[in-house]
Amino acid sequence: MNVYVDILFWIRQKKWLLIALVYGISLHFWVTPPADLNPAAYDALIIISMALILIITEPLPLPAIAIFMLFMQVVLGIDTANNVASYFMNDAVFFIMGSLMLAVAIVSQGLDKRLALGIIKLTGHKTWRIVAGFTAISAILASFIGEHTVAAMMMPVGLTLVRYANKDPRKVAGLTAALLFSIAYGATIGSIGTPSGGGRNVIMMNYWTEFGVGTVSYLEWMKYIYPMVLFQIPFTVMILLWTFKPEQDNLDTAVRKLVVEVARAGKVKAREWMAIVLFALVFFGWVFLSEDYGLGIIALVGVFLYLAFGLVEWSELNRKTNWGVILLFGAAISIGIQMNETGAAQWIANMIISNLSRVIDSPTVLQGSVSVLLTGVMSNILSSSATVAVVGPIVLDLGGDQILIGFATAIASAFGYFTAVAAPACTIIYSSGLVKSKDFLRAGWKMAVLSVLSLLGLALFWWPVLR
Repeated sequence: MNVYVDILFWIRQKKWLLIALVYGISLHFWVTPPADLNPAAYDALIIISMALILIITEPLPLPAIAIFMLFMQVVLGIDTANNVASYFMNDAVFFIMGSLMLAVAIVSQGLDKRLALGIIKLTGHKTWRIVAGFTAISAILASFIGEHTVAAMMMPVGLTLVRYANKDPRKVAGLTAALLFSIAYGATIGSIGTPSGGGRNVIMMNYWTEFGVGTVSYLEWMKYIYPMVLFQIPFTVMILLWTFKPEQDNLDTAVRKLVVEVARAGKVKAREWMAIVLFALVFFGWVFLSEDYGLGIIALVGVFLYLAFGLVEWSELNRKTNWGVILLFGAAISIGIQMNETGAAQWIANMIISNLSRVIDSPTVLQGSVSVLLTGVMSNILSSSATVAVVGPIVLDLGGDQILIGFATAIASAFGYFTAVAAPACTIIYSSGLVKSKDFLRAGWKMAVLSVLSLLGLALFWWPVLR
């Protein structure tokens, strides 16, 4: 009798896993794929849709879903085991791994506490001002050095405040989510501000050159897009405080504990100065050398130096690094590559364009709609750079003002708010274990509405002034 009770309990707990499996098996074996879609692309779309069901409903931990995405590529014959495994040898995966390790090393030296106190001195003790400060600082920094770097640098600072607010983060879940999402979403909205904010921006600039459209300078890019970054900062703060209501209106107690802890640590010691210098070297490497050596390799060099100088022990890195997030990010990259190489991404793009063209007569409106909708949707499946790489030529070929449509596409590729794998900044805060997949959906749809309206306002009222 107990066996049947256990089985029924498992079925209730894992019903969405069973639904996803039945859905996938039915599509693969009993549904004929569209004539213009090859079998490998069809199976890639099945894996993506099953993974989305599992990510949203969470019957399994996200690392388990990542493993599912990996072995399904081999089981369905999309690619070989060695090729799927090779996608983990990727600079983006190295960056996530290295940045998580660097965060552990920084916390081990207590630098997160000092940086947190420095930010508090600028913002004051009120919770809403701290959330606003984190959002603004993350957005402005990410504009110039990329969301990856900022999220990796700021997350330990946010976690420090959470720890001092309450020893049990579950009792301050609203505060925790507001602070961590202020980092992730702040960095995401800031990444569109300059060409150096993200690889997708540089890809679009290269397309303009290749298509013979013209060139856009660093300052011209800022002139066209930075007003949207500044406009979104206060509204992002409002969305976060509305969605994740902090349990405390001010953080006086947390700040007092932080002040005492920093005072007890005394002046900055030689080891801490060394840690600061090494992180500064990594930081400048990300800014000035990443095009030659890659963000990931530079991050791993930083980890090596921390270990070589004895500033952190490998046992501590091994214990505190969230390896599941690395697995998740690698799996997302692998399925994104399959979407691109099998033609599934191109098929989705063509299908959306074909359907929209039936209801939208205006070429300009069609181009803008395709750019925003297609790019926004695909950026939550592929990486933002891969999305621009796939969608960019499609929308530029539709005609119209190719400079402006290129800007719109680059902006929309940053609308990856909905899942933990949609953007590197989201993946990094998810690694804390303090935010859930459903939290991304709760705030993500509001951020998407804000971003679409902001882009529409930019296109209707600001760009005509400049053109």
